[in-house]
Amino acid sequence: MTSMRPPRRSAAFAVAVVLGLLVPPTASASGPVAPGIDHRPFTVTTGHGAVNGHLLTVDLHRARLGLLHPGSIAARDEVPDMANARGAVAGVNGDFFNISSVHEGVEPTGSSVGPEIAGGRDRKGAVPAGQRFGPGLPTGTSTWDVFGVGVDRRARVGGLDLTGYARTSEGTFDLEGLNQYALAEDGIGVFTSEWGPMSRVRSTCGSDASRETPCSAETEEVVVRDGVVVAEHEEPGAGAIPRGTTVLVGREDGAAELESLDPGDRVRVRPRLVAEDAPPFRFAVGGFPILRDGAPLAGLDAGELAPRTAAGASADGRFAYLVVVDGRSAVSAGMTVAELADLLRSFGADDAVNLDGGGSSTFALRGPGEDAATVRNVPSDGKPRPVANGIGVFPR
Repeated sequence: MTSMRPPRRSAAFAVAVVLGLLVPPTASASGPVAPGIDHRPFTVTTGHGAVNGHLLTVDLHRARLGLLHPGSIAARDEVPDMANARGAVAGVNGDFFNISSVHEGVEPTGSSVGPEIAGGRDRKGAVPAGQRFGPGLPTGTSTWDVFGVGVDRRARVGGLDLTGYARTSEGTFDLEGLNQYALAEDGIGVFTSEWGPMSRVRSTCGSDASRETPCSAETEEVVVRDGVVVAEHEEPGAGAIPRGTTVLVGREDGAAELESLDPGDRVRVRPRLVAEDAPPFRFAVGGFPILRDGAPLAGLDAGELAPRTAAGASADGRFAYLVVVDGRSAVSAGMTVAELADLLRSFGADDAVNLDGGGSSTFALRGPGEDAATVRNVPSDGKPRPVANGIGVFPR
């Protein structure tokens, strides 16, 4: 018989207590939010002091997860606003995002580092590792790693690949980007109406190894409407992209390939995100793995204390765990990434990812009888930070 209770890992956490600085979390309150959704505020005592946080346990047989987003990919909004707009009963912030720019005259786009899938629809791909924001990636991980839920309704941590092409009568060009603030060197990326009106110049700045590399001097943009090239430009443009229109942006060798296209040429553009392991994701958000098969990954940062947000899955994928811990205050010290992995394991997660932290860490909840989700943690900025995306929790 399948247990109706989320799995526990008290023995694993006891080991963490001996080897680390954590002691078991104590709940200050707990209770069901909706069928299959349970909220528990907690306090953890560490060698750095007390840490306050929130745990949301979601039974995916009785509730569901989905992507929170502000509409346009190149945009930001606060977690409670995104949750209320989608009718979620709870939400946490999601992936790291393009929060700043070192290129003169180029605005930060606000778009996320990693992939996004919402309702089975591919929204965007991942930027090169050298162009990401956030702590260093653990060995063996990449910007294409995600936390999500498959079409089988099971939560998991996995990887995505972009398999795409632009096919013309002259040949086929490989696509290496989908609605991304940074393209791989020599690559071609696709921008759709979901990108929004933000300029596409940022996609040709930086390099595979560094965000600070100057913007490329070799660029080309091609506008395709209903499968036909209608315009070409030497530099990426800005402005809303109408439905039925796609914009191809190339840099270096990718720009040279696009220069072979002329107005009137027919082009078939097909970008697609593919899961590295079955089944396909119905919902996915970028994050870097910190827990795999019940064990923290090697090399996780064990020095910097900060507010943290994380998402995990039970071994069978039935239960999802969303965690936010506060930090940078007199009442909550924050955690290291290594401590966060141990914490997720103690709650029952077998696999987990680290999401954006610091001032972005936000937990919003609409309790029983309440009209709207509100912030329940203490954001270190003193107020919720607008973020690129989040994870929403919904009743079935």
